[in-house]
Amino acid sequence: MSFLSIRNSSLKNPGKKDSIKRSQSLDVTYVVIGGGGGGGGATSGGATYGGGGGGAGGYRSNVSGGNSGGGASAESTMTVLSGVAYGVRVGAGSPGGLEGGTGTSTVFYSVVSAGGGGPELSGGSGGGAYGYAAGRSGGSGTANQGYAGGNSGASSGSGGAGGGAGGVGSNGVGGSQPASAGGVGVASSITGSSVTRAVGGNGGPSNTDAAGSAGTANTGNGGGGGGINTGGTEVGGAGGSGVIIIRVPGGWTASFSAGVTQTSATAGTDTVYTITAAGTTDTITFQ
Repeated sequence: MSFLSIRNSSLKNPGKKDSIKRSQSLDVTYVVIGGGGGGGGATSGGATYGGGGGGAGGYRSNVSGGNSGGGASAESTMTVLSGVAYGVRVGAGSPGGLEGGTGTSTVFYSVVSAGGGGPELSGGSGGGAYGYAAGRSGGSGTANQGYAGGNSGASSGSGGAGGGAGGVGSNGVGGSQPASAGGVGVASSITGSSVTRAVGGNGGPSNTDAAGSAGTANTGNGGGGGGINTGGTEVGGAGGSGVIIIRVPGGWTASFSAGVTQTSATAGTDTVYTITAAGTTDTITFQ
């Protein structure tokens, strides 16, 4: 059938035109970030030390010219079909505390970004080591998603920092020390402006008594470690929740199941959807 005959047939029968669009495919651009790991704390027991920082959530992206986590290049084009429901789930950041914990993975269709590791645990990016003794190691990052957490120092001191999507967490340092810096994140302009996400949590200080700071929601940032100098107990901060950002070409839209929380904005001729909450049964459909 020629294009003209398809067009004329569609004009006479609008339902046929709709069925043609439902069979079409489109290429979508994404950034998918797992929930950040929670930072660890410190409690008095004869040593001044800092807890390990939480690792950032795993970072996967196919934005042209950009990067995924762990030093990887952007992933390949994703093609989806109109009218088909694709699964989405936004991972939660782990609560902080004395032990912290690993964040939850974030999912868009076939893309799974791991949650960030808690102190000394592997994850999208690894959590940092506790600083109460020498020779402790940070957790490993997931290949093409994030980096390892920092190690402890040569003696009791600051905690190792959580790894970020763009770099390894700083090692702790022995003695009375400030917080160690979390691994850097990865910047993306998928929304039309550059934003850095998936930063590792700072390792806890050993020169002051301080609780760890929480990772910002929907960034996948790791939670900071708590630290003590004069005694007592200081807990680590919670990891930031993950996020799914999807950019679709002009003329296309997306609809969502009831459990999804999202916002949309225009970037040039494209539409960008930012999904900030979605459960295990939630979906996105393109049309």
